[in-house]
Amino acid sequence: MNKLLQLSFFCLGILAFSQKNKTAKTSSISHKNPSSLFDPTPFAFSHSTTNNTEGQYVFISGQSGGEDLNHHLSSDFRTQVKYSLKNLEAVLKEYGLGVKDILKITILIVDHDQEKLKIWSEEMHNIWQHNNFPASTLVPVPRLALNGMMIEVDAIAFLKK
Repeated sequence: MNKLLQLSFFCLGILAFSQKNKTAKTSSISHKNPSSLFDPTPFAFSHSTTNNTEGQYVFISGQSGGEDLNHHLSSDFRTQVKYSLKNLEAVLKEYGLGVKDILKITILIVDHDQEKLKIWSEEMHNIWQHNNFPASTLVPVPRLALNGMMIEVDAIAFLKK
């Protein structure tokens, strides 16, 4: 609970520093960050995303940081983050999509702390290089489905007709 309070105070501090209204467009997806809210881009997410074209949603199950067909789980958090994003991209590719087509992601992190948030944000910036991030929710959890899993990422993408 103390970590949650620290994170809340941290977010309030950021609010005082950043009051820019940022709206960016990539393909047909709009990303909006109201000026009345803090700038979320340093933390690798947007406050909201939408798509106004015809198409269908693609719901992607949680992707872990498992490597290869044997689903090897590294004991290194950053390695698992990289593979969770790589696995997410593999599913998107099956639909002819990329990360730019993701509207929303949910990230589950075991024993979340500020160092893990920093690693997650850095890796998100490596993938989303133009800061057109999806809407995002990060949920700290005590455990995931398999022993050794440190992260799981699910997503909602949009496939235009």
